[in-house]
Amino acid sequence: MKRIAIIGAGIAGLTLAREIHRLARVTLFEKSRGFGGRMATRQAKPYQFDHGAQFFTAKSEPFASFLKPYIASGHVARWDAEFVEIESDNIICRRNWKDGPPHYVCAPKMNALAKQMAADLDVVLQTRVTRIAGMKSRWRLYDENQVSLGEFDWVVLAIPARQALDLMPESFADLGIIAAKQMLGCYSLMLGFKQVLSLGWQAAFVSGADISWISNDSSKPGRPDCETLLVHSTNRWAEQNLEADHDRVVAYLLAELERVIRHDVSGADHVSLQRWRYANIARQNGADFLIDPGQKLAAVGDWCIHGRIESAYLSGFRLARELVPGI
Repeated sequence: MKRIAIIGAGIAGLTLAREIHRLARVTLFEKSRGFGGRMATRQAKPYQFDHGAQFFTAKSEPFASFLKPYIASGHVARWDAEFVEIESDNIICRRNWKDGPPHYVCAPKMNALAKQMAADLDVVLQTRVTRIAGMKSRWRLYDENQVSLGEFDWVVLAIPARQALDLMPESFADLGIIAAKQMLGCYSLMLGFKQVLSLGWQAAFVSGADISWISNDSSKPGRPDCETLLVHSTNRWAEQNLEADHDRVVAYLLAELERVIRHDVSGADHVSLQRWRYANIARQNGADFLIDPGQKLAAVGDWCIHGRIESAYLSGFRLARELVPGI
């Protein structure tokens, strides 16, 4: 059987691995302690925050079919939030998501789906691949201590475009396409409260502000019964402040949040911040994955299509369809 290395255990990498692992010897390498990439959850007991991806939809038949068993098992559930759109500090639209297409979250945490997907796969966690070296007809991977991680027939990068550009061998045919991808940053501000805020809604898209999203994470299915707010900055503001002082970022986003929701949040029992350097990308017009059959190198990720969980799935799924005949 051919040996295939997949670098990155987010949804794109896990999807690819699940589609081909019975046909080849597949090993995933993940630099973090867990699975799922931006489908992430942070614990700050008693509070819990989905500090990356907030929800997802299923517009394509392959992704909708893929989700069905996880919905049946309870690892994926509808989030029928009371939703509003806020322009600057004015609510301009209200609706309940139960009246439209499903908005899904994972339960009891946002990384629950990724954990289920990884259950019977060979995943090496907390291992950063820093070099891919050609060895005759194979590739050898090395970690940050220059220790060999093995030789592989195929190597697939399932990591953000900027990281893929740094790691991909220069011989890769589509290196220029990767270089042209611009992923944008985002800050996640996490607030936990001992008292109920009574905002009158559970999720909000925001325009005309340096905040783009606000949600009451505790309103999602299976979450602890603790009052929480999760706030995303806009990509534009984050890009302008990626290297700003941590405390200054927190102070600014707190003030902007209070302005937008017209509510005092100074009584928060917990405040923390996460910087996502590579959080989002605009809709793309190119291929759903990148592949160099001659080099036996490929790349997948939501950045090939759009910054969405469904896009990550489709990128991995469609590369698998391309690889299967040759393995």
